[in-house]
Amino acid sequence: MHRRPLLLWAAFAASASAAAAPSPYDESADARADIRRALAAAGAGPRRVLVVFGANWCEDCRRLDQALSSGRTAELMARQFELVKVDVGRFDRNLDLAKAYGDPIRKGIPAAVVLAADERVLFATQAGELSNARRMSASGVHNFFAGVVRHIGQTR
Repeated sequence: MHRRPLLLWAAFAASASAAAAPSPYDESADARADIRRALAAAGAGPRRVLVVFGANWCEDCRRLDQALSSGRTAELMARQFELVKVDVGRFDRNLDLAKAYGDPIRKGIPAAVVLAADERVLFATQAGELSNARRMSASGVHNFFAGVVRHIGQTR
C-alpha cells in the first residue's frame, strides 16, 4: 500500500537528478570560434582537435562527456587533444559545421571528428560508433579513442 508514494518519490528523484546532471554542451557557444581557438592551440604543439557533436538532452552525450573527463581517458584527452564540444540542439544547431566535417552525426550523437591544425579531417565517426556511449564501459571509451590516436598516427 505504501509502494505508490515510494514509486512517485523515486520517479521524482530520478527526474531531479537528471535535471541536475551537468550540461556539457554550451548551447550559446560560438562553435566556429571555439574550433578556431582549438586549432590555433593545436598548431603550437603535437595535439589534434577533437570535436564532439552532441546535445544536453542526450544521455549518451552526457555519459561520453563523463568518460572523457575521468580516469585514463581524461589523461589521454589532455595528452592528445584540444577538445571542443559542439551543441547540435535538437538537430537544429551547427548542422552546417557537422556537414563540413563529413556529417558524422548522420547516424546519431554523440559523434566525433579529429582535425589536424590545418583543419584537415583525420578521423570522423560515420556509423554511430559513439551513439551507445551509455553502454560503453570506461575502458571501452578509452580503447575507442586510443584506437583513434593510433589511426591518426598512421595517417600523418
